[in-house]
Amino acid sequence: MEKSSGAIIFRREKDSLYYLLLRYQSQAKKGLDYWGFPKGHVEGRETEKETAKREIEEETGLKDINFLDGFRYLINYRFRKEGMVVSKMVSFFIAETKTKEVEVSFEHIGYQWIKYSQALKELNFENDKDMFKKAHKFITKND
Repeated sequence: MEKSSGAIIFRREKDSLYYLLLRYQSQAKKGLDYWGFPKGHVEGRETEKETAKREIEEETGLKDINFLDGFRYLINYRFRKEGMVVSKMVSFFIAETKTKEVEVSFEHIGYQWIKYSQALKELNFENDKDMFKKAHKFITKND
């Protein structure tokens, strides 16, 4: 069982919301890449939010993130790693930033800040799409 944590990151620009998507290169299938959100393995005694904050900084360079209280979304899935089936649980939060400049880590091959409807089209996995819809609704419910 692996545990990871991450976040859906957004920023406000004028009257619009922009979401950060990172371009991942698939480790399972060569030549296949996909858009997703920053996340990574929980280390030691870190809380899920501590992991998310560390991973965001490592993967994007963003330091000025503020978590929105009241949102936590769990995704569970399985994958093959070195011939074994691994169960993975990922906790996602929502974080806001005011910074537009992103420095992606070696783990990624690109990034983009895009509006909700386009971001939803870019996401490859149904789990991510379901989570993203709920997060967007959570963010915009008080706007």
